[in-house]
Amino acid sequence: MTNTGEEEAPALPGRRVVIKGFGIAAGGLAAGAAGSAAVVTGLPAETPASAMAIPSAGYWRPARGHVDVTWSVDTSQKLVALTFDDGPMPNWTPMVHDILDTEKVKATFFMVGERLLANARLVHGRMARHEAGNHTWQHKDLSLLTHDQAYRQLHRAHAAIKQITGKEARRLRPPFGQLGGTTLSAAGQLGYDVTIWSIKMLEKTYEKNPPQLVDYIVNNTRPGTIVLAHDTGKPDRLVALKNLVPMIRGLRAKGFEFVTVSELIEAAARPEPAKRP
Repeated sequence: MTNTGEEEAPALPGRRVVIKGFGIAAGGLAAGAAGSAAVVTGLPAETPASAMAIPSAGYWRPARGHVDVTWSVDTSQKLVALTFDDGPMPNWTPMVHDILDTEKVKATFFMVGERLLANARLVHGRMARHEAGNHTWQHKDLSLLTHDQAYRQLHRAHAAIKQITGKEARRLRPPFGQLGGTTLSAAGQLGYDVTIWSIKMLEKTYEKNPPQLVDYIVNNTRPGTIVLAHDTGKPDRLVALKNLVPMIRGLRAKGFEFVTVSELIEAAARPEPAKRP
């Protein structure tokens, strides 16, 4: 599928697109690569369109000139970021929020726009301490989409997140952790950075032995770790959510502080405090 150039992206003021008007129910938002009248050519015939990192044969650059991809951060500070993908969904998401509220823990929720729109009541008033991230509109594998298709998935979810949570998403987690050229170019057009993870809940592995899952997370978390969990999915994922409390308390006992992904990255960029002699 090629870019016809019939759709143009809105202008990108500053770091982030300012989205005016929700328009989700109307069937989508205008999208596409600015100046994309001509598609990049000269690629091998077997190369999928989703591999293209440059969506236009003309001049093109992402909003900030670059897209950062983060798995973890390099720091000696005992900071860790909990992240939850795929929600919000009934039962699961409220359970996670209840635990985080009780334990006074910050987290980053990578939200699916379509699910957020359908379940807005689940997060109403519950996101104050947390960060909202973009996990696309329909949880589609961005690495299989054209630039325009990937852009629409991010743009619609961005609008939903802003409208419902009041927060402007700054970070994208591509579904399944799949990266492609068009994933990066669409993220770049919206001024997003990409967040992957450095350790994930191995729910299926430890479904029958929850204490070992707790030990796995607590013993393998390092300063700067980004932890992947989910607030919806197959029943085996509940083994992680039902054992969040011992994980949180185990990490705190080792001196870890819980921060959002953005706070983790910002802390790593600052000079670390001098050690006392």
